[in-house]
Amino acid sequence: MSSKDESSIPPSSGQGDTDCTSQKGAQQLLCLIANPYASSFKETAIFSALGYSVGVMILITVLFSWMRPRNTIVYAPKIKYADDKHAPPQLSRGLFAWFWPVVRMREQELVDKVGLDAVVFLKFTKMCRNLFAAVSIIAVAVLIPANIISSHKSGKGQHYEGNSFWVTSTPQYVQGTALWVHVVCAWVINFVVAFFLWRTYIGITRLRRQYYESAEYLQSLHSRTLMFTDIPPASRTDEGILRLADQVESTSSLPRAAIARNVKELPDLIEEHDEAVKTLEAVLAKYLKNPDKLPANRPTITPSRKYRQNNGAGKVDAIDYLTERISALEMDIKHVRESIDRRNPMPYGFASYEKIEDAHTVAYAAKNKNPQGSTIQLAPRPNDLIWKNLPLTKKERNWKRFINNVWIGILTLVWIAPNALIAIFLSNLVNLANLWKAFGKDFNKHHTIWSIVQGIASPALTSLVYLILPIIFRRLSIHAGDKTKTSRERHVTTKLYAFFVFNNLIVFSAFSAIWTFVSLVISNREDNHEGVWDSIQHGYFFFNMMTGLCEVSPFWLTWLLQRNLGAAADLAQVLNLTWGWFNRKFLSPTPRQAIEWTAPPPMDYAVYYNYFLFYATVALCFTTLQPLVVPVTAFYFAADYWLKKYLLLYVLVTKTESGGQYWRILFNRMIFATILADIIIALVIKAAGTWVQVIVMAPLIVILIAFKWYCAKTFDDQNDFYTKATLRDPEGMTEPGQKARGNDRVGTKFGHPALYARLMKPMVHAKAQHIIGDILRGRLHSEDIQAPTGYSDRAIDMDPMSQQHPGKSAKFAPHSRKESSLYEVVPESNLDFGYYKNRNDFAEDHGGDGELYGRPTDTVSVRSGTPQSFMGHGRYGSGDSDSRASSPGPEGSYLIHSPQHFRTASPQQLREMHPAYRDQAAYENSERRHMYHNSNESGSGLLRDAQPVGLRAEEEAAGGHEMFGLERWRTGGSGYVGVPGQDVGEEGMGYEAYRGRGR
Repeated sequence: MSSKDESSIPPSSGQGDTDCTSQKGAQQLLCLIANPYASSFKETAIFSALGYSVGVMILITVLFSWMRPRNTIVYAPKIKYADDKHAPPQLSRGLFAWFWPVVRMREQELVDKVGLDAVVFLKFTKMCRNLFAAVSIIAVAVLIPANIISSHKSGKGQHYEGNSFWVTSTPQYVQGTALWVHVVCAWVINFVVAFFLWRTYIGITRLRRQYYESAEYLQSLHSRTLMFTDIPPASRTDEGILRLADQVESTSSLPRAAIARNVKELPDLIEEHDEAVKTLEAVLAKYLKNPDKLPANRPTITPSRKYRQNNGAGKVDAIDYLTERISALEMDIKHVRESIDRRNPMPYGFASYEKIEDAHTVAYAAKNKNPQGSTIQLAPRPNDLIWKNLPLTKKERNWKRFINNVWIGILTLVWIAPNALIAIFLSNLVNLANLWKAFGKDFNKHHTIWSIVQGIASPALTSLVYLILPIIFRRLSIHAGDKTKTSRERHVTTKLYAFFVFNNLIVFSAFSAIWTFVSLVISNREDNHEGVWDSIQHGYFFFNMMTGLCEVSPFWLTWLLQRNLGAAADLAQVLNLTWGWFNRKFLSPTPRQAIEWTAPPPMDYAVYYNYFLFYATVALCFTTLQPLVVPVTAFYFAADYWLKKYLLLYVLVTKTESGGQYWRILFNRMIFATILADIIIALVIKAAGTWVQVIVMAPLIVILIAFKWYCAKTFDDQNDFYTKATLRDPEGMTEPGQKARGNDRVGTKFGHPALYARLMKPMVHAKAQHIIGDILRGRLHSEDIQAPTGYSDRAIDMDPMSQQHPGKSAKFAPHSRKESSLYEVVPESNLDFGYYKNRNDFAEDHGGDGELYGRPTDTVSVRSGTPQSFMGHGRYGSGDSDSRASSPGPEGSYLIHSPQHFRTASPQQLREMHPAYRDQAAYENSERRHMYHNSNESGSGLLRDAQPVGLRAEEEAAGGHEMFGLERWRTGGSGYVGVPGQDVGEEGMGYEAYRGRGR
C-alpha cells in the first residue's frame, strides 16, 4: 500500500472499550456520545441473544400448537365464518397439524382463499427469503474470510483478542487491494437483487392478468367503471361526464354516467350519530353490568363544548343526554336527506360501461390527458373510496399533501433527540450512571435489577413507537387528500419507511460515527491549536465514519435476532388474547365490542410492509459492515413466511382488497435500499481504499435506475389495465332500435353511503331487556330513520312486521314492541361475529367487501346491476332474516334457481359457481349450511317479473326500450339521448322531480 493510502488512516485505529470515566463534564458526555456501544455488545451478548430469541420463538410456537385446537375462534376464525370458496382446509387436533396444510397450499389456491393482496404479501416475503439466502452465500463464503485474512495480514486485528472474530469479520482493518473483493461482491449483490426483483415482477404481472380474467373481477362493477374528479363547473352533469370521456377516447358503447350530488353535512352527522350510539352502549354496559342490582346513581357525563349552551357546563345524566343527542341527530339526518336535490352537483362522478374493454381503453388513453383539467381513472371498489376527499380540487389536495408532509417532517426531526438519548443511555445504563452520580450509586447497589431493566427498556420504547407511529401516520394521511383507502395505506407505508430509515437507521447508526469525528476535530483543535479546517482534515472523516458503523453493527445483529420473537408473538396472537382477557375480566365490554372480538382481525399491510422493507434495508446496508446480519435476516424471512402464511389463511382478513397494488412501492423501495447499500459500501472502500475503486462502483446506481425504468415500461401497463385498446367492429356497435343495457344505475352503485346508510341502534345485552325500556326514557319518542328509497336500490321498502302479532305492522304493535325497535337486544348466545358478518357496521373492518363471506358487495345483478350491499341493505342493514337474497347473476353465467337445479348440477359447476349467484333456497339444500343463510321468500320470489326500475313514461310508450342508435348520439347537435344535461327546466329541478325519475 502506498504512503498516500496509509496517510488516510489514523495512527490509532479503532476505539475499543474507551474509558469515559476519566473525562469530566462536557468531555465525558462527548466521549459517551462518540462510542455508546463500546462495551454493550460482546461475544457472549450476541450468543445470548441468539439463544434467547430462537429458544423463546420455539417455545411460543409449541404453545401456539397446543392452544390452537382449544381456541379456534382466535386461531382459526375463517374456518367458521368464511364461505365454501374462501374457507381454508380443515385442521385436525394434532400438535403440528396446522403446518402441513399450510405447506401444501399452492399459490393459485391461495388467491382464491385469501385474495391477491395477501398473495402479493407472501410473494414479497418469499422473495426476501430467497434473496437473502443467496446473498448469505456471498457474505459467509466470501466477505467474512476475506475480511479476516486481510485484518490478520495488517496486524491491527490482534488488538482485540477477546472478541477478535466480531471485529476482524468486519472491514474495519481491511486495506488496499483487499478491498477489490468488496467491489466485486457489490456488483454481484446488485445483480442478485435485480434478478429476484425482475423474477417477482413477472410473477406479480402473471397474477394480475389472472385477476383480470377471474369471475369476481369480470362480474364486478368497478371493473368497467371510470371515476372522474376535478370536473369543471360547466361539465358537472351526466352528459358533461360523457363528453369528457369522448374527448379522451370514443368507444362502441355509451356508458351510464352519474354526477355526484352535495350531501352537505350528512357524513359528519352520521359519524357523530355512530359515535353517540357507541358511547351510549359503553355507558349502558357499565351501568347494566348487574341489571338486578343497579348502582345508586345514574351515570353522568360532561356535554361536549358544542352542546353546552343547551345543557350547561356541568355534568348531566349520561343516558338521557346521549339518547336525546341520538334522537336529534336522527332528525337532522332525515332533514338533510330530504333536502338534497340535483341543483348542487359536485366536481366528481362516475361512468359505467357495458364492456370492461371500453372502460380500460378510456382509462389508458386518459393516463396522460386531463380534458378540461379533469382527472379520469379506473374506479376502485365502492368500499375503497374516501368520500370526503373526492370533492377536493387539485389545489386543495396539493395544499393538504404539503401540510401533511410538513407535519411528518416535524415529527421526524423531533424524534431525533429522544432517539439519540435511547442510543446513548438506555442501550447502556453504565453511561447514565457515569453522568448521574445519584443513579450510579443505586445502579451499583442493584446491578442485577438494572441489567434486566436495560434489556427491556430500549426495545420496549422502540416497540411502543412502532405501534404508535402507524396510527399517527395514518391519521395524517387521512387529511392528505387521498381518494382511496388503498392509496392512503400505500402512502402510510412509504412515509413510515422514510421515517424508519432516516431516524432508526441513519441517525441511530451514524450518530456514533459522526460524533467520533466531531470529538476528534475538537480534540485536535484544543490540543494542537489548529484551525477548524485543519482539524477537519486531520479528523480522518471516512475512516471514523466506517469505524463507527462497524462498532454499531452488533446492535443490528442482535436486534434482527430478536425480531423472530415478534413473528412468533403474531402467530400466537399474544396481544389479542391478552387484551380480550383483560377487557372481559376487569372492564365492561359492550355487546358490539364482544362481537368484534370474535371477528377475524384485519391484516395491517402498511405496518408489516414497513417492517419487512426496513429489515431488508438494514441487511443490505450492513452486508459489508457485518456480514452475519444477512443470514440472520434470511432466517427471519424463512420462518415468518410460514407463520404469516398460516395467519393469512386461517386468521387475518384483508380489510380493503386492492388487487395487488402494493407491489410497485415495494419494488421502488428495494431499489432505493440497494442504492443506499452501494453508497455505504463506497464509504467503506474510500475509508481505506482509493478513488479508483469508488469510481468502479459508480455505474451501479445508473444501472439500478435504468433497471427500474425498464420494469416500469415493460410491466406496469399490463398490471394496471385489462386492455389498452378495443377492436373497433362496426357490426358490434349498437344499432338503431337495439335495446341498451338498462340495469346500470351507476348513481346508486357509486352513490355516497351517507344517502342510504341505515343508522346504528344501541345494542343492549339480553340480561337487561326487562328494564331497558325504563332506562332509555328519551329514546322511546324518537322515529326510526330509514334511508329514502330514492337514494338506494330498494324497489320496495316495507315496514317491519310484528313477531308477536302476525299480520300487523310493528308501528301498530303494542308499546313494548315499539320499544324493542329502538334498540337491539343481543342474547349471550348471539355474541358471535357469525350472526352479524353480513352487516356492514361489523364487516367494514373485517373483510368489508363481503366476498369472504359469500356476499360480494361489488357484483352486478340482472335486476338492477347493483352491488349486493345495496340490495335491501343499507350500510347497517341486517344480514340475517330480514335481508333479501342475492340477485341472480348476469346473463351467460351458470345460475341455480331452485333446489332441483342444485341437485342436478355437477360438482364442478357447484365449485365454480360464484357465491353471490347461489339461490337462497338452493343453498339451503347444500351440504354446508350456515346460521346466517335463512329462508326468505320475499327475497326469492316477491319481486320476480317486476317492472324494471327507472323506466320513464316515454320509454314505456316505446315498449320499454331505450334507443341508442349511432345516429342518435355523438352528433354534436342534439346531445346525448336519455342523459340529463345542463338545460333542465326550472320545474324539473326540484327534489321531488329528481326522485321521481328513480321510481
